[in-house]
Order: sequence, then structure tokens, then C-alpha cells
Amino acid sequence: MKFVEEIVITLENKYPDDNRPRVAIEKTRQWARGDIKMLEAKKAILAVHAMAKDITDVSDQALCHAVGQGCGTVHVETHAIGLVVYELTAIVRRYGIDDCEQMLIKRINEYQTYLLECAKKTHQYQWAKFISDDPHANKEYLLGLKKG
Repeated sequence: MKFVEEIVITLENKYPDDNRPRVAIEKTRQWARGDIKMLEAKKAILAVHAMAKDITDVSDQALCHAVGQGCGTVHVETHAIGLVVYELTAIVRRYGIDDCEQMLIKRINEYQTYLLECAKKTHQYQWAKFISDDPHANKEYLLGLKKG
């Protein structure tokens, strides 16, 4: 949730009267710990997606969707790519197609570095039973192997 948190802070700084990004990440954290049910978190996640319709800055619209996708990763791991796609889209929209390359490379490197760090630390966190005891293999991964 590191990158989602960073985006939430960015949105809070620009839209201090709109708490939808903060509520989404907090509800998602509670859900991941097993403190609340999915429906409550899902409502907050959908609200941050809806925020994109209420603002005019196209870069910030993409950031709202990045938060929603990043939070949705708790339930559907393939939403993780949505976080990346939307955040990188926000960078392109913010800097323009001709001036965004260095910022894109920087952020992609940050993603890669952090993912490697996270892989070493998953045991340090409290996870809801549906996450820690998931007996099912990743369906998208298995489909990829099948198409292979």
C-alpha cells in the first residue's frame, strides 16, 4: 500500500476537503487485516473511483483510479497492474508525452525495488484469513501457463 499511500497524500494536498482517497485506503487496510467485511471496503473503493468524475484535472482523475485499483488488489491481485497503469498515465498527463520519460523510468524503478523488498517481508504483517489461507492458485497465472 506504499504507493497507494503516496497517491492518497498527493490527492489530499490538492483536494483537502475530499476524504474519499483516505477513507478508501483506511477501509482497505481494515479489510486486509480482517477487521471489516469486503462490502464496506468496496463501497469506499468505488467512492474514490467516483471522485474522478467530480474533478477536472485529468492527471488527478487517473490518480483516483490508481487508488481504487491499488486498494482493490486486496481482493483481486490482478488489480495491481491497474495501480501502475493509472499512476503512469497520470505522470504522462502531468508532464506531457514529450517530457515524461525520465519520471516514468524513475517510478518504474521504484516499483521494481519495492516489490523485491516486499517479497522478503510478507510474514511481518497481520493478514485476514482469506488472504493468508488462500488455497487457490492464481487463476491468471495458471491461465498464462496453459496458453504458454
